[in-house]
Amino acid sequence: MPQRPARARVLALLGAAAAAALLLPAAQTASADPFESVTVDPQGTVAADGTVTLSGTYRCTDATGPVYVSSSVTDATSADGMVVKYGVGGTQAVCDGAEHIWRNTGKAERVAPGTARVEATLMELAPQGGLPLPRFHAAHQQDIDLKRI
Repeated sequence: MPQRPARARVLALLGAAAAAALLLPAAQTASADPFESVTVDPQGTVAADGTVTLSGTYRCTDATGPVYVSSSVTDATSADGMVVKYGVGGTQAVCDGAEHIWRNTGKAERVAPGTARVEATLMELAPQGGLPLPRFHAAHQQDIDLKRI
């Protein structure tokens, strides 16, 4: 199978994971298993060119397919009243029950230093009936402080 279409499908599913995290109330964590979690560090960075770096920790178990930590950042409402959300990378996770660090980087040109809402989702592409379907292990969202670097 060519790498490019497979990568596009993974990125589309990561986007779906970020969208699903929107359904969580502010500063809430959801987990399919009480021993699984994803956290967001209280501080991230934003460079002059719009590169945002976010980080945190995760813990997961019992994965049968690949698992990813996806993240997004939402800055203050724009001048036209629209809230803009940017996907900020994705990290492949290791689901061995131990706590691990995740770190995602991506472009978000309109995100400024200051307070921003971050969402992180731990999602598996679980094989079911020959198709990889999303299985959510954990999700978390909170406000963080973005520092200029």
